[in-house]
This record gives sequence, structure tokens and C-alpha cells, in this order.
Amino acid sequence: MASSIRTEGEAVGFAPLSGRGEAAGWQDRPILLRLISIALFAGIWEIAGRIPVSFAFPTFSDTIVAFFGLMADGSMPSAYLSTLQPLLLGVVLSAFIGVGLGTLCGLWRTGEWLAIPIFIVLQAAPVAAFIPMVTFVYGIGLTAKVLAVMILALPVIVLNTYKAVRNVNESLLVMCRSFLGTRWQSVIKIILPDASPVIFAGLRLGVAAGFVGVVLAELLITPTGIGDLITFHRSRADYAEMYATIGSIIALSTLTLVFLQWVEVRIFRPEKRGA
Repeated sequence: MASSIRTEGEAVGFAPLSGRGEAAGWQDRPILLRLISIALFAGIWEIAGRIPVSFAFPTFSDTIVAFFGLMADGSMPSAYLSTLQPLLLGVVLSAFIGVGLGTLCGLWRTGEWLAIPIFIVLQAAPVAAFIPMVTFVYGIGLTAKVLAVMILALPVIVLNTYKAVRNVNESLLVMCRSFLGTRWQSVIKIILPDASPVIFAGLRLGVAAGFVGVVLAELLITPTGIGDLITFHRSRADYAEMYATIGSIIALSTLTLVFLQWVEVRIFRPEKRGA
């Protein structure tokens, strides 16, 4: 009887604990899980390229070889020098203008009524349709590409900043007023610090939108930089090089966003450091 009770106890109590321990062990190794995910993706890509699913779909190994070839001959580094210029300018301008406008709209109700509907429409609209109009007005130079980046990045930053400022903890504002704090002091010492995590998250999303904008600009306005590499190798049916170029911009944007998320957690969300 005692042995059966121990057996039932083991079945009911110890087995789930063991299962939870194994699950926790996997969760404690997120980098390993991500590497496994990447390896599975590369394996599926390799198999799909060898079947092949399409004559225009290269294998993963051919794409990697093409990537190192583009890096060795200097075509990809020079393309990124051209692409990163409008991207950085557009993102920096969007950050300053977007945070300023979003804060103003969050603090000033008239500004909210005047500006926020415009950015809601811009965020919901098919932005690629605006790029030919930008080209018609500003030509095919750097200005048009910077504006294309800003058209995608600015609405995200403005709306996130506006929401962050509008939803500041009311008890903090009441405390500031009870200590006879001025309006300027409440903005500098209460509103902006409390809203900073959401504002930075908006900046991170704005950078992601900026990558989309710069690629659209280089494909639709004029083929330069990464867009030129994609268009050139597609026209020559060099599909491995084309996929290598597309994969490189995806990898760069992913690494940039992962880094910004790490900065966000370390500086603005310390409660999530162990997550």
C-alpha cells in the first residue's frame, strides 16, 4: 500500500515538476532556440532550392556564396553606403519631428484635433502610392528618398509619442501639482520620463518603417544602392545574388531592431531584463 502511494505521488507530483524543469531549461536558453530556428529555416530553404520549387529560387548555400562574392568585389558595401545615407537622415529627422509633434499633440488638445487625424490616415494609407508623387515634386535625388523614409517612419513615431504622453500616470501629475510644480516642470520631470519607454518603442518601430521606406524609394524612385543591386541582378537572372542582397537588408534591419530592443530593455524597461 505504501509503495502504491509513493508511486501515485511520483506520478502526480514529481513528473510534472520534471516536465516543468525541462521546459524551464529550454526557456533559459533563448539563444540556442533562435539558432535552432535559423538552422531549420536554412535547411528548409536548401531543400526547397534543390527540389526546386522554382527555377528562380536558389539554394541557401548558393545564396551564401553569392553574398560573400558581393562583399568581396565591393559592390554590396558601396551599395550600403548609398542606401544608409537617406535612411539615417530620414530616421533622425523623423525622430526629432515625430517626438516633438507627438508631445505637442499629447499636451495640447487643439494640436491633437489638427494633426493626429493626418498621421492616422498616413499610417493606414498605402504609402507606396505617395512615392511617385514625391518623385514628381522633388525629383529623383536624395531629398525624395529622405521624404520617402519619413512618410513611413513619421506617423509611427508621432502616434506612439502622442499616446505615451496622453496616458501618463495621472497620480504623478497630481503629485507634481501638489508640490506647486509648474507646467514646464511637469513636462520635463514627470511626463517625458514616464512616457519614455513607449516613445522609444515608437522610435524602434519608426526605424523598421524607415527600412521599408528606403527600399521602396530605391526600387520606385531611382535604382541606387541596395535597390540597384536587386534590380540589376534580377535583370540578369542572377537569382542567388538577388536573394543575397534581399537577405542582407532583412538581416541588417533585424539586427538593428534587436539592438534597439536590447537598449530599450536595458535603459527604459529594467523590469524585463530577466525575461
